[in-house]
Amino acid sequence: MIALLVFFVFGIVVGLIARAIMPGNQSMGLLATGLVGVVGSFVGGFLGSLLGGDSILAFHTSGIFGSIVGSLIVLALLGYSGRRRSFV
Repeated sequence: MIALLVFFVFGIVVGLIARAIMPGNQSMGLLATGLVGVVGSFVGGFLGSLLGGDSILAFHTSGIFGSIVGSLIVLALLGYSGRRRSFV
C-alpha cells in the first residue's frame, strides 16, 4: 500500500515536470497529472526495453528520465486526441 502511494507521488512529480516542459495549456487536476506520470513511467519503461533489446512483453517502469519522456509522449497523445479537426 505504501509502495503504491510512493509510486503515485512519483507520478505527480514526473507529471508536473512533463506539464512544465510541454508547451500549451493542459487543464488537468492533480489526480490526472499523477496518472499521466504513472502511465508515462510505464511508457518510458516500454520504450527502454525496446531500445535495450529486452523482450517486448517486459512490463516494467522506467527511471526519472524515461518517465519524463514517457509522460511527454502521453501528454502529446492526450493533446492530439482532444483537438477538434475539421476538413473544410
